Amino acid sequence: MLINERTDIAIAAGLGGVHLPSDSAGAAAARRLLPAGSLVGVSCHRPEEVFRAQEEGAGFVVFGPVFDTASKRGYGPPRGLSELAAVCREATIPVLALGGVTRANAAECARAGAAGVAGISLFAPGEDCASAIAELKAL
Repeated sequence: MLINERTDIAIAAGLGGVHLPSDSAGAAAARRLLPAGSLVGVSCHRPEEVFRAQEEGAGFVVFGPVFDTASKRGYGPPRGLSELAAVCREATIPVLALGGVTRANAAECARAGAAGVAGISLFAPGEDCASAIAELKAL
């Protein structure tokens, strides 16, 4: 289990690691505090953030927004599938697609090279989460 940003809670609770926002102290800072073997993920909104997180020891990044979505508009315009594909080709750590990912476009993210997808609306109340998970696992 990972917790968002709170490295101190991850340590105290014996969790598997942290997921850091793009404006955090960074993966290197978290690595210095966490036990060996902990997983560190970083949200990234530009390619240079992906490569910085990779250099600092992140185990994965979440990249986006790939598509337009109201919840991610504050992070800039959608990066699109071509930029996702370019980042996935160049990164040496797994890249997960985020931002506007739906059941209808998740396969496009996988074809672009994403190691997985992350989403909010995929698992919103009223959605059939079990079938969404089954579909995503099949990608």
